[in-house]
Amino acid sequence: MRRCCEAVGLPCLFKGVGMADPRPPKFLLIFDFDETIINENSDDSIIRAAPGQELPEHVRQTFREGFYNEYMQRVLAYMGDQGVKMGDFKTVYENIPLSPGMPELFQFLSKNHEMFEIILISDANMFGIECALRAAGVYSLFRKVFSNPSGFDKRGYFTLGPYHSHKCLECPANMCKRKILTEYLAERAQEDVEFERVFYIGDGANDFCPSVALTSSDVAFPRKGYPMHRMAQEMEKKQPGAFQATVVAWESATEVAHYLQDVLKKKC
Repeated sequence: MRRCCEAVGLPCLFKGVGMADPRPPKFLLIFDFDETIINENSDDSIIRAAPGQELPEHVRQTFREGFYNEYMQRVLAYMGDQGVKMGDFKTVYENIPLSPGMPELFQFLSKNHEMFEIILISDANMFGIECALRAAGVYSLFRKVFSNPSGFDKRGYFTLGPYHSHKCLECPANMCKRKILTEYLAERAQEDVEFERVFYIGDGANDFCPSVALTSSDVAFPRKGYPMHRMAQEMEKKQPGAFQATVVAWESATEVAHYLQDVLKKKC
């Protein structure tokens, strides 16, 4: 059992550099990225680097529901043709604002990092996420980031690929977050790491899918008024009790921090 001084964010004098952690983290905390950690959809944000900060109609018309990843590949190819380079994209990602209260939540997690294993599951892309998290000074908090592979080819074009294939009928073709989460939990269990509780912070419809897999001891933190929140409410109306996790909607991430702080206090 961790000392209570650590659980409420006070420094512990007994920790040393490189000291082995006697126990794995108690809780798994999952973040979404777009409109959760950051206050925008980063795929929309990068259009600010395009000529005139807009896309031509012939590119916009190629969008198909459920195939957004493929659409973004075409968007990035167009931007490459227009001479948009890595530094231009990096500048945009680094300047996307965090969601309300998110700096305070990260400050809380930094003080209590030994209690939480933190991962990120996002349908954005690895390059953009890393740029934004490093700019915010929080990249090191995350044990693992799951997102679509991205990089820059020999021409300097920003390239994007799908994360995986899956059979879920509810999710976009390139990513099912529930599949990622269940596989991660199984992998950690094989490594003898099991969590007392799982916390999921998100906003979108693709965050609803994994949150349905949570148990009654877990907590879903949907952003208030966003699709994940509406879908949880609709499920509760149609099938009372089918959504097992406790639902704590948030407008500011400080509400999430306060809830998690109360969880740690109760463990003392």
